[in-house]
Amino acid sequence: MTAEPRAPLPVPSPVQPSVRRPLSSAAVPAAPPPRHARPPLVRDDFTIFCDGVRRICGIDLGQYKRQQMERRVRTFAERQGAADLAAYLQRISTDAEELEAFLDRVTINVSQLWRNPDQWTRLERTVLPELMGEGRALKAWSAGCSYGAEAYTLAALCRHVAGPAGAGGARIEITGTDVDRRIVERARHGVFTADDARDAPSALLQRFFEPSPDGAWCARSAIRPLVRFEVADLLRIPPRHEAYDLVLCRNTVIYFTDEVRDALHAKLVQSLRPGGYLVIGSTERVTNTTGLGLVPAYPFTYRKAA
Repeated sequence: MTAEPRAPLPVPSPVQPSVRRPLSSAAVPAAPPPRHARPPLVRDDFTIFCDGVRRICGIDLGQYKRQQMERRVRTFAERQGAADLAAYLQRISTDAEELEAFLDRVTINVSQLWRNPDQWTRLERTVLPELMGEGRALKAWSAGCSYGAEAYTLAALCRHVAGPAGAGGARIEITGTDVDRRIVERARHGVFTADDARDAPSALLQRFFEPSPDGAWCARSAIRPLVRFEVADLLRIPPRHEAYDLVLCRNTVIYFTDEVRDALHAKLVQSLRPGGYLVIGSTERVTNTTGLGLVPAYPFTYRKAA
């Protein structure tokens, strides 16, 4: 069989340089768009502002749901007397106190000891006894730990579940990570207000936290060594492959876009060992649990298939 002769290429004009012309769409079918591809980013004063904030302090406001974050940013900038976002960006780039005030406003640091008590009761009665049975070691990750209330609550429950027999020898390691350096430094102090302790069970609170004259509660030495804190961006750090028995990421992804949320959940699951548990917030959900290898165990609690 012989191929049909190709039509001669058009002769370029002596004045115009020769250029390659793309093949017609009829000749080569268009490739489908990549799965989960982001729509083209619209450059405007808000995205330029987000770029500037990322350069200044490393926090990427563009990963959050735009409508909520933009309203929060614009309202605060206006309240601070800025003419526009460009002017406010210039201000926070040179004024450390103003940057501090801005970050306090836009970063989400809502937490408390024993927040969502039903979840802690379930962990205390079912999940932790299973994971820590027969003196087994426990490695846990509080992802998006804020100022440490979740991590210290978990430490208190681990000590409580281990009981007197395991208090001295049970290996318990809890890592808390957050993107905000200031809030991580606060977490390392282990001090909580009376309001932070409003839902804490009285007996456990007094056993593992020491009251201060000003009404605050300080983590006692029995739980302090169990917890360490790191500055880390959940969206950028590589997954720690099968490093943890328990991962808590509660009331964090509700502020992210759907794409970012799903990618983060996949990263959290990679960090779980088979048989480990992922706990999310009571207003959150994990999409494609089967694809991620998760099995619903309890409300807002998933077990990674073995």
